[in-house]
Amino acid sequence: MNLPTFNSIKPEQILPTIKQLIEDNNSQISNLLAATDSYNWNNLIQPINELNDTLNRIWSPIQHLHNVADNPELRAAYNSCLPLLSAYHSELGQNKSLFEAYKSIEVKDSQQKVISNELRDFRLSGIDLSAEKQARYKQIKEQLSKLSTQFSENVLDATHAWKKHITDQSLLAGLPESVLALAKQNAKDADLTGWLLTLDFPCYQPVMNYADNRELRYEMYKAFVTRASTGQWDNSDIMQEIVTLRQQLAQLLGFANYAEYSLSTKMAETPEQVLEFLTDLATRAKPIAETELEQLKSFAKQELEPWDIPYYSEKLRKHLYDLSEEQLRQYFPLNKVLTGLFKIVEKLYGLTIKESTDNIDTWHKDVQFFDVYGKAGELRGQFYLDTFARKAKRGGAWMDECIIRHRTAKGLQTPVAYLCCNFTPPINDKPSLLTHREVTTLFHEFGHGLHHILTQVDYAPVAGINGVAWDAVELPSQFMENWCWQQPALDIFAENLPAELLTKMLAAKNFQIGMFTLRQIEFGLFDFRLHLEGRTDIQNLLDEVRQQIAVVFPPDFNRFQHSFSHIFAGGYAAGYYSYKWAEVLSADAFSKFEETGIFDSTTGQQFLETILEKGGSEEAMELFIKFRERAPKIDALLRHHGMMA
Repeated sequence: MNLPTFNSIKPEQILPTIKQLIEDNNSQISNLLAATDSYNWNNLIQPINELNDTLNRIWSPIQHLHNVADNPELRAAYNSCLPLLSAYHSELGQNKSLFEAYKSIEVKDSQQKVISNELRDFRLSGIDLSAEKQARYKQIKEQLSKLSTQFSENVLDATHAWKKHITDQSLLAGLPESVLALAKQNAKDADLTGWLLTLDFPCYQPVMNYADNRELRYEMYKAFVTRASTGQWDNSDIMQEIVTLRQQLAQLLGFANYAEYSLSTKMAETPEQVLEFLTDLATRAKPIAETELEQLKSFAKQELEPWDIPYYSEKLRKHLYDLSEEQLRQYFPLNKVLTGLFKIVEKLYGLTIKESTDNIDTWHKDVQFFDVYGKAGELRGQFYLDTFARKAKRGGAWMDECIIRHRTAKGLQTPVAYLCCNFTPPINDKPSLLTHREVTTLFHEFGHGLHHILTQVDYAPVAGINGVAWDAVELPSQFMENWCWQQPALDIFAENLPAELLTKMLAAKNFQIGMFTLRQIEFGLFDFRLHLEGRTDIQNLLDEVRQQIAVVFPPDFNRFQHSFSHIFAGGYAAGYYSYKWAEVLSADAFSKFEETGIFDSTTGQQFLETILEKGGSEEAMELFIKFRERAPKIDALLRHHGMMA
């Protein structure tokens, strides 16, 4: 099966191994270039793809452990490799002999897409620059790699450094039993009596939603929104340096700014197009959000601070719909949701998903491993599932590549994914119970996983999510969320959900949708303007964006940007707008299922063949048009959000 052996990875062996691999790859690429002056796919590109895949196979589990099982020794080893890897990729991208060899090769279809992407990336790596500017490019890339990792580590360390020990249960009034049990388990794990609150999301969010103690909500809110903004984990200078270096990188390559550089690999064509898209959505959402906020203030009968809004919103939801997120938990035990999710993709795509009975090496006892089989019983892919929050694991939810589909002379390499979430773990004899929002998160990440696993492209650079325009990457993930709201699907993955509760859920689906939409646009507009304008007065820019579109204004001490890992440590720089952009695509794609039936296998097969299996082998817009038989429209998104005029 040739899966990673996580428990055999020793920090002291990481740097020597990566160093040797890079040296070997460089040597073999030089030999390939010297072996002939008549290049083709088989004597150059295929061998190079295999060399890079070998490096990825070794580096991927190391990078993954850094995300899910961090410790000082591993972190030091991981960080020591970043300059080497950055230099390796920069040097490949600036290798003129390799560039000329790629230009000389004539192929068709998916192979041509690989070469087209590579030629674009040569130019984005500075192939046309002078030697002096190429050296500066490499230096910037190495610095950015180091800074982004440091940003992420600061957020992780600051998050886990804050704890509040409580021995008086009256201070926890209003908290659901599930949260009290989690806090009690936290205390027990730390050899304390009483309850221990943390900033991990399964603890933080319920406190903000349900704690009657306003001072407690304020204290946790302040701790959460000031993470990594002071002391030893302060990201202030790191953010400014990242923005400055990105701007220098873009201008070095001939772009006016980093936003233009970013769009060179996305569906959106110009910065103006992105700004117009976000502004248009904000214009539609703001009147709705203003009405929602006034309704909330009227209900609370007081002026509201940000640490009051989730609390009174939950009470208002309960008042209007007799519904709360917490009361839904009992209907969504994790195992039932997983089983139902697998049945849904079986109906849609003819897949069978089974937990592996093999003795699979994992990084934690809670990790599960699954095999994905196609209609004919063939193995299509596999995935690790790591669902629970814990110390040394970064927050949020994500899918990442473990092994990429790739065909070699030895045969086909089966794709393998990592799927990670941060849900509340089982406590004592009680199973893990999800909120409906967490169910949606699970479906979302599973959509990413399907995109990676189900690819039928045999070339790693355009297989799965590779080579897909970044503002289309969220299409399969957001698309899967739609089944979280459909009664026939809920009947499959929910545990005896009463019909009257489903009616209430659907009635409450767009509760405060205007405020939520504006918040997402605020993030997207801040990110895009930051990289369009190259601003280092980051707080001032965020304040400007809020003045333009927000209805809720945080206090002066709020430093949200210091933990905005998507844009400072992830792949979303000048691309956070893609969540809303892809939401248009996903809503429009799902509208076809609304027309034909949400489990219509013919439509499911069409989506499988035109989107999920194609990876990055064709342009995202071309693939969408093949599926929808027309260009995307925003109407379905507006209808789903209740924003149609």
